[in-house]
Amino acid sequence: MELDTEPKVMMIEHASIPNSMHIDPTRARFPRCIVWTPLPVISWLLPFIGHVGIGREDGVIVDFAGPNYVSVDNFAFGPVARYLQITQEKSSIGQHPSATFRTEEEYRLVESGRYHYTWDDALKKTTQEYQKQTYSVLTCNCHSFLANHLNRLESQSSGWNVVNVAALILFKGKWVNTPSMVRSYLPFMVVLFMGITFGGANFLTLLAFVVFLLFGWYLCGTYYLKNIIQL
Repeated sequence: MELDTEPKVMMIEHASIPNSMHIDPTRARFPRCIVWTPLPVISWLLPFIGHVGIGREDGVIVDFAGPNYVSVDNFAFGPVARYLQITQEKSSIGQHPSATFRTEEEYRLVESGRYHYTWDDALKKTTQEYQKQTYSVLTCNCHSFLANHLNRLESQSSGWNVVNVAALILFKGKWVNTPSMVRSYLPFMVVLFMGITFGGANFLTLLAFVVFLLFGWYLCGTYYLKNIIQL
């Protein structure tokens, strides 16, 4: 099954970045970025799994960090290791750069298709929604928080979900620096070495089974359980 990690409306940043979009890892400022950091223990076994958040237009990171709690400027589980900046030119928010929406009535106009969200207004609305959500590893987590934001920017039918959000940062994300890469993969390499040394093929079989089970679990939660809940 192919994962669509590049919806038509959104576009990944490859061109030169304006001054207002300057990334500053030392201050943890990632304007209009998807950000990722490894998780303790879990990423030691499965390094492609981590915690994600979203950078506001001023670079401040917002992330769904627990039940009814959206953290602002305090990225959970450590500094950003990978990031992906989104362009402004061809995203839906670029069509109305001067528009701001602050009241519920204005939000309803946006959702009706009459207007488009700005980046920060979409993030504000998603934050308000997730401050009332119970955290669930399967269906309501930091990845679904990010997917909600991207869907709100484009349209609710744009198709972002837990699976393709994870694939997006995995295949398109840029490392902040070399130490970030080492911090993300060194524990896994140590665990893998010890596992092969003491467990051999049994360890590799068990690890492959866990990956298969986890991937199936998220697919089930994303494409099936969510639809059942909505019925």
